[in-house]
Amino acid sequence: MRLTSYTDYSLRTLMYLALNRDKLATIQDIADAHGIAKNHLTKVVHHLGLLGLVETVRGRNGGLRLGMEPEKINIGEVVRNTENDFHIAECFGNENGGCIYSASCALKGALGRASNAFLAVLDDVTLDTLIAPRRSAGGKRPAQKAATIQFTALARKAEA
Repeated sequence: MRLTSYTDYSLRTLMYLALNRDKLATIQDIADAHGIAKNHLTKVVHHLGLLGLVETVRGRNGGLRLGMEPEKINIGEVVRNTENDFHIAECFGNENGGCIYSASCALKGALGRASNAFLAVLDDVTLDTLIAPRRSAGGKRPAQKAATIQFTALARKAEA
């Protein structure tokens, strides 16, 4: 199963805000840290706000912060609310797509169980779980890590 970039950006935004709770963040901060276009991230943040996961503070010194504690943000629910299609094969839609095997095929059931298992694993994960290793290891902040990754990629290109 592959998550859309929309869900990926949603999860990255939540992780960034959870790791930077000591200050308000801006959409530009998050976009720069992850190399994401600001206009895409604006849509993501708006949706997360509607879900109550992100709180926006207006004004000159405004910004973003988590709308609830990280341990209360369930990753399975976030994925369900940000993915628009869990039909991982053509036969999951309302129409069979003309599949000649649809009447006796067990693939749809197997893929459905796999999709449910994927979500069940995510249901056992909270935002707090995702950030705990970085927080306890005293690792680099996301912006520092993104800069390190970009520098490493540039260095590899230069060597090639």
